[in-house]
Amino acid sequence: MRAEPVIAYIGLGANLGAAEQAVTQAFLALDALPGTRLVRRSSLYRSAPHEATGPEFINAVAAVQTHLTAPELLAALQGLELAAGRQRPYFHAPRTLDLDLLTYGDGRIESAHLTVPHPRITERAFVLLPWAEIAPDRVRPEHLARVSDQVITKIQGI
Repeated sequence: MRAEPVIAYIGLGANLGAAEQAVTQAFLALDALPGTRLVRRSSLYRSAPHEATGPEFINAVAAVQTHLTAPELLAALQGLELAAGRQRPYFHAPRTLDLDLLTYGDGRIESAHLTVPHPRITERAFVLLPWAEIAPDRVRPEHLARVSDQVITKIQGI
């Protein structure tokens, strides 16, 4: 654990089972992680699979303040995925819950197990739109313009 907390952004998604419920419950689970608290959460969004298969996804982005190190946070996120029934039968398989560590403070990490910032953030409307909702200063207009052809809908009433 770190002495000083850091703000991390996490992408959430699901396209199997009760996807909306899985993402909503994941917000609560993030807030319950040791040394971590949920500080912001986006609305839920519905999107077509991007470089993946299966039904439409429910997506969101969360900001957490955490004392966990980046590897500890990644391990905790993977534990939440497993608890939600996540299986990885093949690359980009449909999933009950997917949690991606998008950024960890202003840190840059490149290891065999973790790359931060997430290498494909700027290619995915399902990350950029919810992220822009809660942290507009973190999302560049040109990145939003590049993904404007990807179908994504904010779910009202959430």
